[in-house]
Amino acid sequence: MAFSRGVFSSPHSPIAPITQPSHELRAKKLMIWNVSASHHPIITQDHDLDNFHVKRTEKLEEVRRVLHCLYDPLECMMMIDSLQCLSIDYHFQEEIEEILSHRYKNLGDQASNGRANKGLYNTTLSFRLLRQHGYYVSPDIFDDFRDRQGRFKPHLNKDVRGMLGLYEASRLGIVGEEILDEACDFTRKQLKASMTSMEPGLAVLAGHALEHPIHMSLPRFNTKNYLNNQLGSNGSTGFLHELAKLDFNSVQSLHQRELREFSKWWRDLGLAQELSFARDQPMKWYMWPLAILSNPHFSEYRIELTKPISLIYIIDDIFDVYGTLDELAFFTEAVVRWELSAIDRLPRYMQICFMALYNTTNEISFLVLKKHGWNPIHSLKKTWADLCKAFLVEAKWFASGQMPKADEYLRNGVISTGVHIVLVHAFFLLGHGITRESIERLDSIPGLISCPATILRLWDDLGSAKDENQEGKDGSYVECYMKEHGITSPTIVGEHVMQMISMEWKKLNKELLSSNLFSPSFKEASLNTARMVQIMYSYDQNQRLPALEGHINSLLKEKCPL
Repeated sequence: MAFSRGVFSSPHSPIAPITQPSHELRAKKLMIWNVSASHHPIITQDHDLDNFHVKRTEKLEEVRRVLHCLYDPLECMMMIDSLQCLSIDYHFQEEIEEILSHRYKNLGDQASNGRANKGLYNTTLSFRLLRQHGYYVSPDIFDDFRDRQGRFKPHLNKDVRGMLGLYEASRLGIVGEEILDEACDFTRKQLKASMTSMEPGLAVLAGHALEHPIHMSLPRFNTKNYLNNQLGSNGSTGFLHELAKLDFNSVQSLHQRELREFSKWWRDLGLAQELSFARDQPMKWYMWPLAILSNPHFSEYRIELTKPISLIYIIDDIFDVYGTLDELAFFTEAVVRWELSAIDRLPRYMQICFMALYNTTNEISFLVLKKHGWNPIHSLKKTWADLCKAFLVEAKWFASGQMPKADEYLRNGVISTGVHIVLVHAFFLLGHGITRESIERLDSIPGLISCPATILRLWDDLGSAKDENQEGKDGSYVECYMKEHGITSPTIVGEHVMQMISMEWKKLNKELLSSNLFSPSFKEASLNTARMVQIMYSYDQNQRLPALEGHINSLLKEKCPL
């Protein structure tokens, strides 16, 4: 999300409040992304899931029988890994949990009996899968692969599959786990150095792993790549691939219907016509929930979650492009008060936006109350108030020309990403683990929200510095940090920011292992938000998003050949 880009003027430019639409900025945003569902007629075609139902059911039962017959620990882990990479693991959650629970107990028994690990690949795969599913496994499990000085043994580089496994495992490290930091550096250097001498198939595996670590990637976004390049050669067999293709096409049809339903809601809402200066990008907005709530069973929740996401973009454009400073202050006051009478002082376009926000939020609250027995209106309206207050702070910085300290900018910028709005809505829509204690924690912006929000803010600002700061009008953490510390090299600051992003990933990994107040589905939503950031904010030289465009084509338009 991170929708507020231009928050400062150039230090060499005259400073004045925004009093009229910034047509230059509006054109810039349209150049970055200007797409709607109506531009892709294929999306309007309905697809019959019944054509796949019988065959898919047969394949599901075949896989389930195989899972029940597996006994070798390595084969079990390889099967689970393949199911996850093919995005069909949601069909077998009970079986997977039973296997992992048994594996975790066996690892504990081996550790207490002092038995050695059985191979680098076996060990790394078990470590990664168990941590991904919330089991804490100590990195001491890798001690057998280090020498007396604590360094990883040089001969390990001959085991390419094991090295790949160690690299993937290292990406689940938390703060203070030096063994995993060393594993990451060791494997990255060794794999890059030996890439040219690898067999072609292994070189593809290595290149893909280094560019897209499993833990930091969205499985469904990579399913076709996994199938097409046979990245599942670690044990997935033909019948798994057949099921994955059938399932991919069925889920694609589901996503197409969801996008049509949201697009109709968006058209009927009428904001695109009333607020012509704002972005009109329903397809891009829908890609967020598609990633965040990836389980196909969450269809209704994806549609509902796209609604507040669209409003975040619209409100950002009001603050960033159109509103005067006085209007923005009145709008923020209206959102904080959350009363219809508060809109009397607002111009018509703001009244329309506030009514859309007010009604949509109340409708979602009513849905949550009906489904889960809890009215979330207090928490939801608080998220919108916090967002508008953060946007207003940025608008005042812009108007005054006062650049904040980097830490102050980042604290406010974490809220102005809008991530807290998305994840709080996701929490209540999912309805898992709603208690007073969990809601109090949620309202205080826990690490499961602040970590992906910080990753988004830093990545967005890093991209802005590289691709969108030619005219000196886009504020960012990079800009604040450079001025505060007297640094003139964007490269040096870029390295610092990447280290900060790496640290936030480690903090998020810890939250995923320790935040017991929150359900696995909400933790996955938090993780998927962080995973989506790089796709949403990797602009090319033409200020386009080629990775996102490619995933839209793959996930929403192009079927998987059977």
